[in-house]
Amino acid sequence: MAAERTATATWNGNLTEGSGRLHSFGSGALPELPVTWASRAEASDGRTSPEELIAAAHASCYCMAFSNMLFKKGYTAEELNAKAVVTFVPGTGITTSALTVRGRVPGISDHEFAATAEEARAGCPVSEALKGNVEITLDAALES
Repeated sequence: MAAERTATATWNGNLTEGSGRLHSFGSGALPELPVTWASRAEASDGRTSPEELIAAAHASCYCMAFSNMLFKKGYTAEELNAKAVVTFVPGTGITTSALTVRGRVPGISDHEFAATAEEARAGCPVSEALKGNVEITLDAALES
């Protein structure tokens, strides 16, 4: 069964001086969010950007994929903390998504944690969507 998710956006004005809003998130989980060119290409100004939303999607998807792969190998993560840093270069586009994950997983070796983390990087649906267009890096470490 396929799942569809929706959001809508409105933009007013030109690219660099205009502004927009992300609204009507289908789930209702997110409030209306402002977006500007400055929040995308310069310093964060309390507004979001498409790249921040991709980073949130990548980090959460990665955690779910990693958790599932660990479970299939007989491990249950006490906690996985993932961070995705998505880089946007004006004139070029999105160039990288750098994943960092730290986890507490009882009974797993450092080697198996790292190997499974890499499998999750490659197999996460958001990674799959970005593959071939965006460099995806991973820094994974097991915490004690």
